Amino acid sequence: MDRPVLVIGNKNYSSWSLRPWLLLRHFGVAFDEVRLALDSPDFTRQALRHSPTGKVPALRDGGLHVWDSLAICEYANERWLDGRGWPSDRAQRAVARAAAAEMHSGFTALRTQLPMNSRRQPDGYRWDAAAQADIGRICALWAELRGTYGTGGDFLFGQFGIVDAMFAPVAVRFDGYGVPVDGGAEPYHRALLALPALREWRQAGAAETERLAATDALRVPL
Repeated sequence: MDRPVLVIGNKNYSSWSLRPWLLLRHFGVAFDEVRLALDSPDFTRQALRHSPTGKVPALRDGGLHVWDSLAICEYANERWLDGRGWPSDRAQRAVARAAAAEMHSGFTALRTQLPMNSRRQPDGYRWDAAAQADIGRICALWAELRGTYGTGGDFLFGQFGIVDAMFAPVAVRFDGYGVPVDGGAEPYHRALLALPALREWRQAGAAETERLAATDALRVPL
């Protein structure tokens, strides 16, 4: 049987691609990877071969095409993970889905002002009050979920799952921009960064030669 194919963008920049890639890799799902350079002139044309939106990520499993990071994670959970992507408890599963959905649709200021750049190092760059409010909400949510549901493991609901994959790019952003993460959120931040699959992704991103000028230019204080 042919292996599924996950179409992604640059590992250095594509936060949406990281999420399903990390889930599949962490759980040992075998898949083939197609990487499209985000800034290439024919990116959209190539992406449209795999996704009706012309965006990444996209998953092809036989004749089935699934687009959108969260939809891919949900499909993978049913197809290969036997439900392990979400907590087994129904109430916890509902809360985990709410947190994942909040990440999926929110935190616009954080996304805009601290774009994904996996090889970035802190350099004094700063963000405005709106992005700081997003940071505060995320750290409070991490601490709350860890404190309430995180027994039995290092992640938000103990064991790594879809909700953690959704927040993994935030951990990379916090690390690269030097965002202080204190209190109950800090151990979780460290656990995400130490995840072997995430370390593998970041190492591959650091080896990429492509550059997104607008993202790499964010190196001076606002």
